[in-house]
Amino acid sequence: MTEEITYGDFERVDIRVGTIIEAENFPEARKPAYKLRIDFGPEIGVKRSSAQIAVHYTPETLVGRQVLAVVNFPPRQIGPVRSEVLTLGFEDEAGAIVLAAVTQLVPNGKRMM
Repeated sequence: MTEEITYGDFERVDIRVGTIIEAENFPEARKPAYKLRIDFGPEIGVKRSSAQIAVHYTPETLVGRQVLAVVNFPPRQIGPVRSEVLTLGFEDEAGAIVLAAVTQLVPNGKRMM
């Protein structure tokens, strides 16, 4: 069973939509991953992320795609990459990550409600 949280707890997690503007291989990562640059609009700007999403996506299919990310975690050093946001996704049956995304275009930087 999942641990219950309050609505206030949920409000503290800042999940925003952004558009991937750059994606490149991250050969130094332990699992197949990409280095991403994601545009979250004028309030937040462009942030970097590392994401283990290489099973279902290529860099070419990622650029221009909107994704969801937690933008208020502290940055995390992943090898030579400083990951500034946590890009969100779900494991498929084989354990590969499928990105969480919106189904219609949303302005970059909009907060999940």
